[in-house]
Amino acid sequence: MSDFWKESGFHLLTRDADGWLTVTPDFLRAYLMRPEMRPPEDACETEHTLFAGLLDDPARPVPPGMVEALADADARENWAVWLGFRDRLLAAGTVEGCYLRLFREGARGVPGLFIDQMAHVILRNLLDGTPSGLRARAGELFFRPQTVSVDDGRVRLADSETVEMLAATGGFGSLGRLVVEAGTAPRSVDLDILDETNHPHYWARDSRHDTVLDVTFAAAGLDALCRVLEGWVAHFLGVAVSIHPVQRISDERWVWHVGLDGEATAILNDLYNGAEVGEDRLARILSLFRLEFADPAAMRADIAGRPVYLALAMTADRKLRLKPQNLLVNLPLAQMN
Repeated sequence: MSDFWKESGFHLLTRDADGWLTVTPDFLRAYLMRPEMRPPEDACETEHTLFAGLLDDPARPVPPGMVEALADADARENWAVWLGFRDRLLAAGTVEGCYLRLFREGARGVPGLFIDQMAHVILRNLLDGTPSGLRARAGELFFRPQTVSVDDGRVRLADSETVEMLAATGGFGSLGRLVVEAGTAPRSVDLDILDETNHPHYWARDSRHDTVLDVTFAAAGLDALCRVLEGWVAHFLGVAVSIHPVQRISDERWVWHVGLDGEATAILNDLYNGAEVGEDRLARILSLFRLEFADPAAMRADIAGRPVYLALAMTADRKLRLKPQNLLVNLPLAQMN
C-alpha cells in the first residue's frame, strides 16, 4: 500500500502525544494557496498585502479593520470566514480538537466544506497503515455524500459527485459532455464494486472516488464501515466499542440510539417514541447496528451495560449524508473528554 488521500493535507501535519494532528503553518498555508483564496491581479493593494503577510506567517494576527477595508465585498466575506476558521484551528491546537469543539460548542460560521476537509484528514490519520481498501472506501462516507442503489436486495453506495459527472458525460469527460449536449445518449459506465477479493485495487484510484461500497447485511463493505466507526470513537473519545450490524431492533429495554445521518435520526426518534412510521420511510433504512461499550463503566451509570442502537438511512432521493459527529456528541458517556 502506498500513500493515499494526498489531497487531504495529512503530509503537512504532525502528530501530538495522543496521536492527534497538530496544526502547522504549512497546513494553513495550503488553504491560502487554493485558487479561491489567491487575490486576482486587480485586487486592491490591501488584499495583496493581507495575502502576502499571511503566506509568510499563516498564524499572524490580522490588524483590526484590515479585512473590512478590502475593496471587494466577496473578498471581505471570504477572508472573514477563513480567518475565523483559522482562529478556531489555532485555538484548539489540533484538527481533532477543533472538530470536537465545533460540535460541542457550535459550528456557526464554519462552512460545511471546511468540516468535511477536517473529517477527511482525520480519517487519513486514523486509517494510516491500514491494508484494507474496503476500510478506506468506507472512510469516504465520512466526508463525501453518497448515492444509494438498492437492487435485488443489495445495498450499494457510489460517490454522488462521481455519479453526477458520469450521468452528465457518460464517463468521457468533455467529449462525453458534448455528446450529451448534442442529444445523443452516451454509453453507460459501470463503477467497480469493491469486495474482500479486489479491494487492493482501491489504492491505485484512491482519489478518483469511482468505486462502489456494498453495505448489504453481512457484506464485507458493511463490516469495514463498522470497523471505521469503532476507530472513530476510540480515536476521539478514548473508549473501546464494538459495532455489529443487526437486522432489526427487538429490545423491550431499548434505552438509547444514535442516527448516523439526519434521516436515520428522525426515523429512530419516531420509532422510539411510538410514532407511526410508514413503510416508505422504513424502507429508507439501509443498516441497523448494535454498539456496545467494552467497559460499561465508561457509560452513564443509569444505562451502563445496555446496547446503543445505530442506524444508517437514505433520503427520499436516495442520498446518504453521514454525520460522523453524531457518534462523538450523542453517545451516553459517563464523562466528556
